[in-house]
Amino acid sequence: MITLGIESTAHTFGIGIIKDEKGKINVFCNLRDMYKTEKGGIIPIESAKHHKEVADKLYQDALQQSKINEKDINIIAYSAAPGLPPCLKEGKEFAKKLAMKLNRSLVPVNHCIAHLEIGRTLTKAKDPVLLYCSGANTQVIVFTERKYRIFGETLDQGIGNFIDAFGRYIGFGFPAGPEIEEMASHGKNFIKLPYSIKGMDVAFAGLLTNLKQKFDSKRYSIEDLCYSMQETAFAMLIETAERALSHCQKKELLLGGGVACNKRLQEMAKIMCKERNAKCFILENQYNVDNAVMIADLGLKMFKAGIFVKPEQAEIFPYERTDDVKVKWR
Repeated sequence: MITLGIESTAHTFGIGIIKDEKGKINVFCNLRDMYKTEKGGIIPIESAKHHKEVADKLYQDALQQSKINEKDINIIAYSAAPGLPPCLKEGKEFAKKLAMKLNRSLVPVNHCIAHLEIGRTLTKAKDPVLLYCSGANTQVIVFTERKYRIFGETLDQGIGNFIDAFGRYIGFGFPAGPEIEEMASHGKNFIKLPYSIKGMDVAFAGLLTNLKQKFDSKRYSIEDLCYSMQETAFAMLIETAERALSHCQKKELLLGGGVACNKRLQEMAKIMCKERNAKCFILENQYNVDNAVMIADLGLKMFKAGIFVKPEQAEIFPYERTDDVKVKWR
């Protein structure tokens, strides 16, 4: 079976096509086009306009790269939750139009769970704790009792949004993560910053305010501020992930989300897992960032479990949480 995935939760519109070959997936293509700015952050309406503008061309490019006819597509999956409503709507409408044209059913996919499932598919991880670090989402997720449970999360903003907010403040465009990572690699002096962990949860608002104050004081270099920010924020994430590993008696950690592309976060995760005699799984960057192959992958699993809707029943669920989803495919 050939599955088409459509990703549109926030800044990225993606088309991914996979084929199920005896229980293993063969990735035909994983194309994406990202809304960017030279200054400031993401504007949902503008991002949605971007998605609408690039959708048709990206779809045609995907068919060409995959060397298939659109009639060969058996399943169409789209990111239905969670995300920015205007962006989700554009993805849903494109999926709906395509499904009606090809007379196919639709599979509405939870984006957060897709990050974990693609890790299970492409690595040897069997039952990992997922440290999910993206723009809007920061969660520690574990599968238990037929659901993905959140054992820790951010109390204010996601790690990616926090990094982008600091980046905007010091003059970087969107996304700011890559520039901050580069700056951090040149930092030499660690600056003490607020370390906010409350039980299993983390908070970044106080850390952001403190960073802005230190930047405004002009007493610290941007390189040192970026370095210290990464060391502090990532240590908070790794601490909560380690607690989840211990509490749930798991031996596998999977990194997911766009911030998981950061080399320093990967290094800290590997060190922690080595000290705990646990395995650390890290995907290729193209599967860490928002992408459509993960939507196709989870869509295929859900379809096999009997979870799909008619095109006219397609909906979006912008505020659906990871632990709202009943997992019938495991």
